[in-house]
Amino acid sequence: MTVAGEDWRAGGFGLYVHWPFCAAKCPYCDFNSHVVAHVDQRRWADALSAEIARLAAETPDRHLGSIFFGGGTPSLMLPETVDAVIRAAQAGWGFANDIEISLEANPTSVEKGRFRGFADAGVNRLSMGIQALNDTDLHRLGRMHSVAEARTAFDVARSVFDRVSFDLIYARQGQDRTAWRAELREALSMAVDHLSLYQLTIEPGTAFGARAEAGKLRDLPDDDLSADMYFDTQDLCEAAGMGCYEISNHARPGAQSRHNLVYWRQGDWAAVGPGAHGRLTLPNGRMATEAHRMPGAWLQAVETTGTGEVPRDAIPAHEQATEYLLMSLRLTEGLDEARYAALSGKPLEEHAVTSLIDMGMIDRRDGRIRATAQGRPVLNAILRELAA
Repeated sequence: MTVAGEDWRAGGFGLYVHWPFCAAKCPYCDFNSHVVAHVDQRRWADALSAEIARLAAETPDRHLGSIFFGGGTPSLMLPETVDAVIRAAQAGWGFANDIEISLEANPTSVEKGRFRGFADAGVNRLSMGIQALNDTDLHRLGRMHSVAEARTAFDVARSVFDRVSFDLIYARQGQDRTAWRAELREALSMAVDHLSLYQLTIEPGTAFGARAEAGKLRDLPDDDLSADMYFDTQDLCEAAGMGCYEISNHARPGAQSRHNLVYWRQGDWAAVGPGAHGRLTLPNGRMATEAHRMPGAWLQAVETTGTGEVPRDAIPAHEQATEYLLMSLRLTEGLDEARYAALSGKPLEEHAVTSLIDMGMIDRRDGRIRATAQGRPVLNAILRELAA
């Protein structure tokens, strides 16, 4: 193996499982999610397990450090389905002793009733999509739960899982700094060890995108107010002992999402389920994998052809270097300059680096480049300079 062929080890190895079904489509969501009347969970468990076995045969002698059930709404899976997928993964790769197995959940009564079954199947970390601690805004966001239901489900989750995270969206319609700071303080009083705090973005192809285009999405905070909310978020979380380790993710020391770190540190991950994207380093190079996006097409392909994937693309070394640059600078630990140079065949352009240092946008120490607190809100501009 070449040095480049071993590069993935710096980020680790995980499995992503995409469950594409939801009870309803949220107006801000651009993920691959679908609302259907019925799901044959036995068929889906068999298909997901078959895909895992296929990918495991291509990547022998590895052990999984993490599994992440994302979606869609994975908490709509039956515990028996989750159990079958986890058993297939263990049979295919074997587990690291401290494997992290995360599952995304919504706080409705149906899903919270399954928490114990998920834990019995092997899930040891729950990530809850609460999104707001305000009933009016939950309704605007298309969520199917109330704040009271969210709190009840969160308490149940804490009684079942040692590790519980939840998501909130800020810079919402009509929201000001005072309201967000109060809501964030409430969230921090609830938090176990991890929070994901995202600014609302209006994506093309979503219901919010269509409303915005028609001029019907009003009262969104402007860029200056959104930036103030971002800095408020950093200040309050830092004071509560939950500093950011990634642009939108905050954790107590040692409680970072290990699976998401695989992405940001550019490890390898196998990916199964409709529309799932993976990265695998194989004897013929690092490959980008992608599955059929539509659930029916994916399921039929797995059952009739033995694979749900579309043709793979090889990732040239210079593109691997660019991916590493884009992902690593999202992290407070930053980019390893030697690793970047090994991937790209050359170091970062020195003039761009020193110029950004002089502006206070990045710093350089111990062989790493990091975005500063001042630079993180304008990370895209920093990345454009460094990738030029």
